[in-house]
Parts: sequence; structure tokens; C-alpha cells
Amino acid sequence: MALTGDQIRWVAHLARLEFDPQEIEPFARELSHIVSYVDQLQQVNVDGVEPLSHPLPLQNVFRADELRPSLPVDEAMANAPARKGDFYAVPAVMD
Repeated sequence: MALTGDQIRWVAHLARLEFDPQEIEPFARELSHIVSYVDQLQQVNVDGVEPLSHPLPLQNVFRADELRPSLPVDEAMANAPARKGDFYAVPAVMD
């Protein structure tokens, strides 16, 4: 499918891109090749092929959740630059 210069300018407008007039023709050729390749892919017979979200089998690599005691507050706050009770103190951003 060959795209015209007007179609390339319209796509560029939608994408908020600016092309010099001499760039339109090379982009039209390149985008036409891409669209032709997508047309080729649409002709592939995929009957009986299960849809998938990833080409490789995925598995959870995280460890199981286990209940453990939390870090003590004093140890967690040891490197805090400013502290207010058991919380980090940060500058106010609103009045």
C-alpha cells in the first residue's frame, strides 16, 4: 500500500511532528513498507493458535509471603534527616 504525501502530512499532524518538504517522500516510502509488512502479517493463518501475552512461559520468581517481625522504629529512623515522633519530618508544601 503506497501512502501519499498528504497522508504522511496528516499522520505527522496527528503525531504533532513537523517535517521539511524534502523529508515527506522518504517517510512515505518507509511508512508504506511498514504498512505493507503489517498487511503481510494479517494474511498469516492463525487458526488454532492460542492468544498469548508473552512468547515465553512466565513464572512467579518471588518468594512466598511469610509473617515476620517488622524493623524496630528507632532502627528504621536511624538515618532520617529529621524526625517527628515515629515519622519522617518533611518541609510543608502547602500552608
